[in-house]
Amino acid sequence: MSKERIVIVGASHGGHQAILESLSRYNDVDITLFEAGDFISFMSCGMELYLENSVTDVNDVRNFSADDFPQPNVHVLDRHEVTKINVDQKTVTVVDHAKNETLDQPYDKLILSSGVTPKSLPVPGTDLDNVFLMRGKDWALKIKEKLADPAVKNMTIIGAGYIGIEAAEASRKAGKNVTLMDVIDRPLGTYLDSEMTDILAKKLTDEGIHLQMNAKITAYTGDKAVQTVQTTDSDVASDVVIQAAGVQPNTDWLKGTIDLDNRGWIKVDNYLRTNLPDVYAIGDATLAYSIPAQTKVPIALATVARREARYVVKHLFEKQPAEPFKGLVGSSALSVFDDHFAESGLNSFTAKRAGVTLAKDFYHTTLRPKYVPSDKGNPDVYVQLFFNPTTHVLLGGAVLSSYDITAQGNVIALAVQHGLRLEDLAEADFFFQPGFDRQWSLLNLAAQHALGEEPFTY
Repeated sequence: MSKERIVIVGASHGGHQAILESLSRYNDVDITLFEAGDFISFMSCGMELYLENSVTDVNDVRNFSADDFPQPNVHVLDRHEVTKINVDQKTVTVVDHAKNETLDQPYDKLILSSGVTPKSLPVPGTDLDNVFLMRGKDWALKIKEKLADPAVKNMTIIGAGYIGIEAAEASRKAGKNVTLMDVIDRPLGTYLDSEMTDILAKKLTDEGIHLQMNAKITAYTGDKAVQTVQTTDSDVASDVVIQAAGVQPNTDWLKGTIDLDNRGWIKVDNYLRTNLPDVYAIGDATLAYSIPAQTKVPIALATVARREARYVVKHLFEKQPAEPFKGLVGSSALSVFDDHFAESGLNSFTAKRAGVTLAKDFYHTTLRPKYVPSDKGNPDVYVQLFFNPTTHVLLGGAVLSSYDITAQGNVIALAVQHGLRLEDLAEADFFFQPGFDRQWSLLNLAAQHALGEEPFTY
């Protein structure tokens, strides 16, 4: 009997995990992964570390390589672009760019992990030299070259989300004059509420980054190479522009075959199946089911793609999957110079977008007992909790400090995933040792504060 043929499109986190899961669970499968790019597979979330000379080598900043899978039943092929799904024949049409040939690859099960592509602003001048995007190995090399170029004085970063913050910090550490722009009113405004973004905005300006929020960009101008970013309020001198203004699903090639929503996201059911039989979709090009929002929302995270891949492959050969995909919370973390935050689940922005009513509480204290001075390792810490105003079920939260307390974000994620209430978190059994924390741990205290209890001050 011939082996079942699994074809995977896309060599990022979801594609990699799909190979691992298939090898772990099945002995009678033949696995082929197609990647359109020429490098398998650059980890763009590690780009800041590369730009700051904190990695072994640019070629090591990857999820995996083809050499990681020497098994004869695994075929990892770069420069192979899948352009069409042939439903009746159960094949995909693939362009081999290395040989300039086209082939049809049969499949029994097809897993789409096509990912997203960065957006370029719809303004004049995006085709000028030194206007970059911040995704993938090729762009990383170009940006790194400019950071090392003493002739580059002024760098403008478009977009104040995670990628924009990373680009701004790396540029500033390289000694550049940095302007960070966004159309929204505050940096990281879609990830954190204002109580925390106010702290981080001050950190950015203290480090010498010029913030221009509520910026309406009208054009990039220059003679061959960019020289200026024009807004409705000012012109900003720019030797290099890095665009980090969001992403869009890489799904144009699926139009007319796979059901997409009006923004191009792949529609999947509760089992991550598309409208086509034996065709599944995972990762950034889909909408993920959010446990706290109880609806499908875009969550472009490696952690999401890997968990979806694990679920899909586990149930890949069941006629009817034994259980639906349970969904995710969505958690992330970032350093902003020497401040560190982690966030999980919903915040005010994402809750409003999902139509969810929530209450929130912001808590400020110190990490360790009050008798430990700040210069002896007792920094300020901040916690924000989001919860259902009636049931007190936790819907999200965030932590922030100059000390790395980001692991507390994982505790919040677990609490949200399992539907814990403020009351549960207020008395959860965590350790105490004054070299690390307080008699009531940080999240105990934050939940007690949200409940309006008498403050514990020691």
